Amino acid sequence: MTFEKEIHTFYDGRPQPSTSGKTTFQSVDPSTAKPLATVYTTTPQQLDAAVASAQKAFPEWSRTPPAQRARVLLKAAALLRERNDALAKTETLDTGKSWSETSTVDIATGADVLEYYAHHVAAGGLDGKSTVLRAGPGGAEITTTHEPLGVCGGIGAWNYPIQIALWKSAACLAAGNCMVYKPSEVTPLHGNTLAAIYVEAGVPAGVFNVIYGDGPAAGVPLVAHKGIAKVSFTGQVSTGSKVASAASGAMKSVTMELGGKSPLVILPDADIDEAADVAMLANFYSSGQVCTNGTRVFVPDTLLSKVEEAIAQRCRDGIRMGPPMDETTNFGPVVSKAHQEKVAGYIKHGKEVDRARVLYDGSKESQANWPTSEGFWVPPVVFTDCTDSMKVATEEIFGPVMSILPYSTKGAKEEWLAELVRRANATEMGLAGGVVGTDLDLAASVVRQIEAGITWINTWGESPAEMPVGGWKMSGLGVENGHEGIRAYTRTKSTLVQYGKGACAGVFSKL
Repeated sequence: MTFEKEIHTFYDGRPQPSTSGKTTFQSVDPSTAKPLATVYTTTPQQLDAAVASAQKAFPEWSRTPPAQRARVLLKAAALLRERNDALAKTETLDTGKSWSETSTVDIATGADVLEYYAHHVAAGGLDGKSTVLRAGPGGAEITTTHEPLGVCGGIGAWNYPIQIALWKSAACLAAGNCMVYKPSEVTPLHGNTLAAIYVEAGVPAGVFNVIYGDGPAAGVPLVAHKGIAKVSFTGQVSTGSKVASAASGAMKSVTMELGGKSPLVILPDADIDEAADVAMLANFYSSGQVCTNGTRVFVPDTLLSKVEEAIAQRCRDGIRMGPPMDETTNFGPVVSKAHQEKVAGYIKHGKEVDRARVLYDGSKESQANWPTSEGFWVPPVVFTDCTDSMKVATEEIFGPVMSILPYSTKGAKEEWLAELVRRANATEMGLAGGVVGTDLDLAASVVRQIEAGITWINTWGESPAEMPVGGWKMSGLGVENGHEGIRAYTRTKSTLVQYGKGACAGVFSKL
């Protein structure tokens, strides 16, 4: 395993045991409800020390040539890939996600982004530009440069712990900044491990630091700290709004990757099998604990029965619950007892209050490898014949709950398409959206009208390093990944250089 049984704040290149205060919390295995490690909450004094460590490291790191920074980050990516299996085991223990997912996605996609940004800056991706304003002996030239911000704060979510830490730190460090990172208190095991890998790769002490604790104890002080120039947050909308508000009061830059209630639109010409496959991936990957999930599945009335049958069949035959480390398992528990209760409450509401028709209820299906009662298990549920006003179709559940919303294709095509798009956009969130159909021109036309920052056609969830990801409306501010993602960790400086006598000469000289 890649984590210690006791985890302490990390700064100055190493773990720093607390000298005052004994507040701790437990990291718990969601599949067994048994503790994995004791984590010591960062004290105010340690937060100050972590920020001071980053401030001390910033001048040297920011002046390090981009190609040299890139070599160090590429070494870190190589170490991550070499230790993929051990790191994936830690992620499975910490999150409850299946080994089949963590061993192929979590570390690999994080390393992809680290490599992408290393190559990006080495190739001059942040180089400035020069524009000649006036030619000749008395000419002038404008230069524009992109400079690092300083010390940035990162706050991660619990569903993709190490991937999110890498998505934030890769762009931050590649641009020449330093970071103080707070993992979710629910999934903290990766923090010091990643910090140690950075140090081993040659990242100077103080460039990447890790603090621990919940929002009030660690998150709020980090956002408010005067030494923090930018905050990058991943989490739920309500918390993100508070973080953005607090940061804006001090004119700090923010990147907010928040929640969603995303539409998946199945068009009348869609292939049934493809539609069902996309719907399953968009709802039950990571046991439904993905912010971009397409939980509102719009199905034309002409295909409803066939799509329902295909989805129910895949739920019965394709979902394999069991011990997360079992290579055949593809569906694990949810992350915590509190989250288990939250998701179960939504399911109960959908059945008893919304009165949605239950197409599939995993709790009533026979499974040969059904897990024991220990752990935080929530079997998948599919509701159908849902309406737009139902709670299960309007609020983010963040669990294995799919809502199928039928739509009519009667009348003029332009009219029912307009109504379909209106319904798809009838949410205050706008993180993701997708369309399934064989007429790619029509699919592209519909997806262009969906109010979301991340969209797909005939697939779901893929987000390579080159692809910016971020939400519209209440789903966030700014993006991560892609060229836009690293620009968010810089500030622009414009300089006008005057050659010879210029516009200032003679303005206030003696007449």
